[in-house]
Amino acid sequence: MKIRHLLQLSCFAFASLLGSAAQAEEKLYVYTSMKESLIGELKKAFVAKHPEVKMDYQSAGAGKLMAKIAAERESGKLLADILWTSEVPDFYQLKAQNALQPYVPKEIKTLENPLPDYDGSFTAVRLGTLGIAYNTRLVKEAPKTWTDVQKPAFKGAYGIANPALSGTAYMSVSLLVKAFGWPYIEGLRANGAKMGKGSGQVVDDTASGDLLGSLAVDYITLDKVDKGATLALVYPPEMLVIPSPIAIFKGSQNTEAAKKFVDFVLSKEGQTIVANEGTLPVRADVKVPDRFHLPPVAEALKRAIKIDYQQLMAEKETTIKKFTDIMQK
Repeated sequence: MKIRHLLQLSCFAFASLLGSAAQAEEKLYVYTSMKESLIGELKKAFVAKHPEVKMDYQSAGAGKLMAKIAAERESGKLLADILWTSEVPDFYQLKAQNALQPYVPKEIKTLENPLPDYDGSFTAVRLGTLGIAYNTRLVKEAPKTWTDVQKPAFKGAYGIANPALSGTAYMSVSLLVKAFGWPYIEGLRANGAKMGKGSGQVVDDTASGDLLGSLAVDYITLDKVDKGATLALVYPPEMLVIPSPIAIFKGSQNTEAAKKFVDFVLSKEGQTIVANEGTLPVRADVKVPDRFHLPPVAEALKRAIKIDYQQLMAEKETTIKKFTDIMQK
């Protein structure tokens, strides 16, 4: 009887071990353009909450990730389960190609949804904002409107990232043109505005004093302020608000784990991590730390220049060429 009892216990322990191993085999791979500190903190918190999921990610620019996705889809072996970037047109393109698995998050009713015709194909996780960054050592009067950077105080010293290299810059230029027309861009150039490379570079140049101001992404600027840069970020009345969507790829072998991650980043815990990185969450019940001086979510969306994503996609090449022609005169 003792031997039989021991055998039963051994079988039970072995079965439990197998069950635990199977549970631990749940995997998740995320392609994202989010900065390392944000995705790293989210991964840490997510795996603490879901130890059954082995999560990994690749962080790179959205353009590089889209090229990688296209090559992998062509080969018939897409490695990623989830895509999370700030290039909203890319998600519309993938949706049109039937590459996304719709999923409506559990807490959808608590979220601010800035995306038109929402059907769960992709969901906004955060709201990136762009304003005017300026060097507080060198600029004594803070700009208040978009036209203030056309004034003599910023002559020859205002920068905008190249929209051909930065999707965020492209969307920002498009929205400014929508709001103020091409004469606004021509006015910037007439005042000596410069076309930089990436969004980070123009902020770096503003911090160093090579530029006095720049069209700047919130978290890039605020991260530098946190580290001691003499920068400030102001938001004119007409705000540039760009969502960062998340989506699950159709055909993923890890759909359940992917759903868990989507739900986590949109939970109060996940959104608090987003807010602590200096960017707007999509939940009104999550407050951004006061030191970032960001407007509340509802106010930002109310002030935001409306975006027609289909039009943005259709006009991209034309807009980039016209902007480049003006800035290289």
